[in-house]
Amino acid sequence: MDNKKRNLITGGAGFLGSHLALKLLERGEEVICLDNFFTGTKNNIKDLFKYQNFEFIRHDVTEPIKLEIDNIWHLACPASPVHYQFNPIKTTKTSFMGTYNMLGLAKRVGAKILLASTSEVYGDPKEHPQKESYKGSVNTIGIRSCYDEGKRIAETLCSDYSRVHGVKVRIMRIFNTYGPNMRFDDGRVISNFIIQALKNEKITIYGDGSQTRSFCYVDDLIQGMTLLMESDYEYPLNIGNPNEFTIKELANLVKVLINPNLEFQYKKLPQDDPKQRQPSIQLAKELLNWEPKIELEEGLLKTISWFKNNL
Repeated sequence: MDNKKRNLITGGAGFLGSHLALKLLERGEEVICLDNFFTGTKNNIKDLFKYQNFEFIRHDVTEPIKLEIDNIWHLACPASPVHYQFNPIKTTKTSFMGTYNMLGLAKRVGAKILLASTSEVYGDPKEHPQKESYKGSVNTIGIRSCYDEGKRIAETLCSDYSRVHGVKVRIMRIFNTYGPNMRFDDGRVISNFIIQALKNEKITIYGDGSQTRSFCYVDDLIQGMTLLMESDYEYPLNIGNPNEFTIKELANLVKVLINPNLEFQYKKLPQDDPKQRQPSIQLAKELLNWEPKIELEEGLLKTISWFKNNL
């Protein structure tokens, strides 16, 4: 009897989705990758077609779809400010309707569903580091609200489907993640810095660079994601690297690793840009026995190597 799990990954051709798909395929599981290529790319999944258990469907999650699956990994949504602000109404619609459709599918076929939520649900936090119990400080009408509030309503939908319909949900709050398969025009700070440095351009720092972020390498993140899906925990859980760096420290490290002669240029800080971002991962340690293993310099070297080979 075939006991292989049949997995649906929405946003499967994206940065995280493509890494997750490869991990599941290497475990011998079946993977259906769903993507409309708004931010995902064919290049990210081109090597996955050699796996007999891999299938691709071009589809927008704002439209319902009928499939028979065991697990839904709901990753579909533009995640960088450049992309989610490009069409903010579509971003909100993707978070709400996409999650609604996937929860409906999970209910119909009895699948377990993991929502890729975000640290952005905490907004510009007044609590530091951010624990899962923190309710957040989010602007409901700002330029980032389409994403921040979109993910908050997605969490609400998951929680209500769990309470009302008994759907098995997992809610993962992802903190800044980086690694191979990021888009060159991703717009997030690590890819921006690496691309500028490789092109011998000035590194652009928004504000004075004192704002902080915590960066998790993609392999660590995917391990945390799979452990959460396999667990029985149905409430939001932070997955990220708790080591905190200022943006200027990150810029200096990229500069040292690529070209020590590069200069910085400073621009105005965008609206609602969080001043601090650091996960408390105490719950993940206790529940999943998970914590990240790859520190920033090691992860950056792997990421820079990939960008060099693909630029």
